[in-house]
Amino acid sequence: MTETINAAFYRGDRSFVVETTQTQAPKAGEVAIRTAFCGICGTDMHVFHGNMDARVGHNRIVGHEMSGVVEAVGPGVTEVSVGQKVVVRPLDHCGDCPACNAGHFHVCHKLKFLGLDTDGAMQEIWTVPAHTIHILPDTLRLDHAALIEPVAVACHDVRLSGLQKDEDVLVIGGGPIGMLCAMVARDAGGNVVISEVNEARLAIAEKLGFATVNPAKSDLADAINARTGNKGADVVFEVSGTQPGVDAMTACAATRARIVMVAIHAQKPQIDLFQFFWRELKLIGARVYEPVDYEKAISIVASGGVDADTVITDVSPLTDIQSAFESLDSSPTALKSLIKVGDVA
Repeated sequence: MTETINAAFYRGDRSFVVETTQTQAPKAGEVAIRTAFCGICGTDMHVFHGNMDARVGHNRIVGHEMSGVVEAVGPGVTEVSVGQKVVVRPLDHCGDCPACNAGHFHVCHKLKFLGLDTDGAMQEIWTVPAHTIHILPDTLRLDHAALIEPVAVACHDVRLSGLQKDEDVLVIGGGPIGMLCAMVARDAGGNVVISEVNEARLAIAEKLGFATVNPAKSDLADAINARTGNKGADVVFEVSGTQPGVDAMTACAATRARIVMVAIHAQKPQIDLFQFFWRELKLIGARVYEPVDYEKAISIVASGGVDADTVITDVSPLTDIQSAFESLDSSPTALKSLIKVGDVA
């Protein structure tokens, strides 16, 4: 059985085209989801700017920060039912590489990221492997649920940091992921400071109740030391993707601090390795998420641990996807932009 649906195709040269396409009934082990909302990720912006053309081509439906309702299930799928609210953990692993054999499916050597290596959620019906599905509480709003994927990133980062209640936390970079790392760290009991140079994002952070520092206006290390009795931050999240952020992550770290490298750097940064020796620091790499992080993210969003209404700064219909991406290039106030893909109750 086929159905005609609307989908947004990336066509290269900073352009999206919304066209009709045909969707097929889900095959064995697959689930078809009627998409409600899909967030625009920083990776999607890299696609828009043409930086990932070699990977995605010029006929790709992007999107992975989604929420929706199960439309149909394929043969053999028993753990998901039609009508359930769901989100997708957009990772499809091979199951037979050294990482998978060790149980580290999220860093599979042949990992396919749904929405980049395959078509994604910027379409009215998205069909995915059943193992990627997470079921939502019936009471959770679907626009809020579209934040679960990036919140899961933050949950993974905070979990790997080993953050303990009442530890001092520095988040370097107050973009969407940085802000969510801060909220998840606060939910875990951390005393959080956000470092950011964008005044609009600093205002959002302060609205959310965070202490902030603008390192363009004051010395960040001095500010952190003043707050911590010259101890420094016990946990540092580098989310800026900049060399000044990397410089700050060691300058602000306490003895035996854990530094989590969250951002993807376009070029290899220079790191002050002497500080790792001098203060016995730990550097932790963090990539995507695992199922436990998704379940934690669902719990945090459902309980209000993330201020979804403040994080979501705008919502556009699928037909306006081009202008939504263009506005993110110029808007100083946008934090998380959502696309309303379809009308889902």
